[in-house]
This record gives sequence, structure tokens and C-alpha cells, in this order.
Amino acid sequence: MTFLDTHTVVHLYLGDASKLSSAARAAIDADELFVSPAVVLELEYLHEIRRLSPNATQVIDELAESIGLAICDLPFRSVVHQALSEKWSRDPFDRLIVAHAKARNAALVTRDEKIRKHYHLAVW
Repeated sequence: MTFLDTHTVVHLYLGDASKLSSAARAAIDADELFVSPAVVLELEYLHEIRRLSPNATQVIDELAESIGLAICDLPFRSVVHQALSEKWSRDPFDRLIVAHAKARNAALVTRDEKIRKHYHLAVW
């Protein structure tokens, strides 16, 4: 099980896999791919502020079809419980995305240096 952060999802949707590191691409090719529902919400936020043309549903549906991406169904209460200990960030999206991967003891593909510094299973 490998989780993808929001920017990784955007790169894959836009066909910009070349912007991913070789380790990130290897992790994506080797495992079942999931996103936290927080990624879906962040994608919609990016759409609303016009930084991303397609809405969240379009992005997730396309990647579900093309690479088998799924939204993890871990109960939100469990994710929030884990997020309470992620005090290294004030970004609620980052806290929830990392907490979701951590609650599943799963890798998280992310370019974000702060996340990689604080989550030992982060890959880039």
C-alpha cells in the first residue's frame, strides 16, 4: 500500500511523471495506490482557487481508471487521532495526509521536504 500526496496526484493526472524521482516512480509502479480523502479535498480547493482546471472528482476518477488509484476508507476518527500527534506542521492537509499514511504504516510519495523529514516512510 502506497499513498500519494496531492502534488504527486496532480503530476500523474497531468502526465508529468517525468517530474517524479526514480524512487517515486518505482514506489508507484510497485504497489497498490491510495490517497487520503484529504487529498481529494485539497484538489477541490486547488480547483476552486483556479490553480487546477479539473475538479477533484475528475482527477480521482481519471487516475482510478488509468492507474487504479483508490481513496482509502480508514475511518476519519482514526486519521484525526493520528493527526493529533503530527505537531510539526500547521497545514491541515499535510497533517491529515501524513496521518493517514502513518495510520496504515504505508509509504507516502511526496516531494515535500518537511514531510520527508518527519515521516520515515516518505519517498521521493
